Amino acid sequence: MKDEINHLIEPLFGAKVETSFATSGGSINQTHVLNLTNGQRIFMKQNPSAPTDFFLAETRGLKLLSQVKNGPRIPKPVVVQSVSLPTFLLLEYIDSSSEDENFSEQFALSLAELHRMSQEHYGLDHDNYIGSTPQKNRLEKDGIVFFREQRIDFQRQLARRSGLLPVTIDKEIDSLCDELGKFLNISGEKPALLHGDLWSGNYFPDSEGKPCVFDPAVYYGLREADLAMTELFGRLPQKFYDVYQEVFPMNPGYEERKDLFNLYHLLNHLNIFGSSYLSSVQQIVKRYTG
Repeated sequence: MKDEINHLIEPLFGAKVETSFATSGGSINQTHVLNLTNGQRIFMKQNPSAPTDFFLAETRGLKLLSQVKNGPRIPKPVVVQSVSLPTFLLLEYIDSSSEDENFSEQFALSLAELHRMSQEHYGLDHDNYIGSTPQKNRLEKDGIVFFREQRIDFQRQLARRSGLLPVTIDKEIDSLCDELGKFLNISGEKPALLHGDLWSGNYFPDSEGKPCVFDPAVYYGLREADLAMTELFGRLPQKFYDVYQEVFPMNPGYEERKDLFNLYHLLNHLNIFGSSYLSSVQQIVKRYTG
């Protein structure tokens, strides 16, 4: 593989891989930092079992996010393995730093700019992935219909086919989907460009403190979905949410709605990691149907 990587990067950097080391990168892909002979670094994501379009979809998502002026910093794709079934992606390496007192405000401002980028329909012109799960993005005019059919119901069907979803919870999700319009206040909302998987492991401050986001599951959706995801596995300081609300106010009732958005991610975790996430799914469903 080293020869193949050198073949791809030597014309771009005038250098070859000198050394490499593994680094943390989540549970879906293997990640390495490549040290080049000219002193530069490249970040490599590798997945020998990746679907054909897995890394191509990520590349498209990163490029779309990078179009936002004053948005979060996005790592630039360097090159995707040039074969019919790519198993690795090379990205710009970005040095990280510790969050300082300004990070929360800067992140809120940059995320609001990202969410201001819009289009006519919810969805995207192509499907992609949320972790290792396919993410359907068929264009839809109605945001509630989109969230019901292509987020909750799609994941629910995967769990049903895998035998991970008890019949009782399955029926409760049916009832919840029928009533989504009662719980989701999307008055005045437009389809917003979302990172799509904005948990705490997918952002950090770069060496200058600028917010950087990566590993996206991009689509145009309801912007509260991104904000809710920042609260699923940990939470940003309250200043982040206060600043976001100040510069791009949400409709009243976000606190009551946020768990609904995270139901999508918990169903996805149920499908990827198994039944340990079932109780979390059940708690959310019962909160809105019980």
